[in-house]
Amino acid sequence: MDALMPLVVYELISDSQGLMAALALGFGFGWFLERAGFGSGCRLCAQFYLYDMTVLKVMFTAIVTAAVGLWLFSAIGLLDLGAVYLTPTRLGAVLAGGLLLGAGFIIGGYCPGTSVTAAASGAGDGAAFVLGFMAGLLLYALFLPGLELWANATSIGEVTLPQVFGIPYGAVVLAVVMMAVLAFAGAEWSERKFAHLRPRA
Repeated sequence: MDALMPLVVYELISDSQGLMAALALGFGFGWFLERAGFGSGCRLCAQFYLYDMTVLKVMFTAIVTAAVGLWLFSAIGLLDLGAVYLTPTRLGAVLAGGLLLGAGFIIGGYCPGTSVTAAASGAGDGAAFVLGFMAGLLLYALFLPGLELWANATSIGEVTLPQVFGIPYGAVVLAVVMMAVLAFAGAEWSERKFAHLRPRA
């Protein structure tokens, strides 16, 4: 069977159609985030108090679905994984950005995606976060030349876990699924263990 995806790479849809599809998927993703309660900073912060692990469950479900889906499409020949765009891994930038995003998440309860969801739902704190990360993007753009040199200094290129560990893609997918099962079990235990911390209505 000949590969059909990525659709834009194989010119089955145009660039503009690809952007429209991405926009539709983005709205869909936002809708699912809102339905999962991710438009509430309190719900998101509950993750750090261990009595409501919805964030872990939803995001791990999304990761497993994507990983298994990509592997299956690749295995049956519909998807050319070699044509899928990968963002180059810049270790320093990933570490610094992860720490900044994590700190903001803990302090205010939102990440960029959930803040947009909250803002679209009419939450003022979500809108404040959107303004905050837009200001951060502006600062990054202003200081891009210097920051880009620093980020590129720790770049290891476009790498994947199968390449790093020298194992088949399917083995990595299986490991992720097993991690998810253990994480879900741990989340259920955590919610029972720390249920007494849940605010009373």
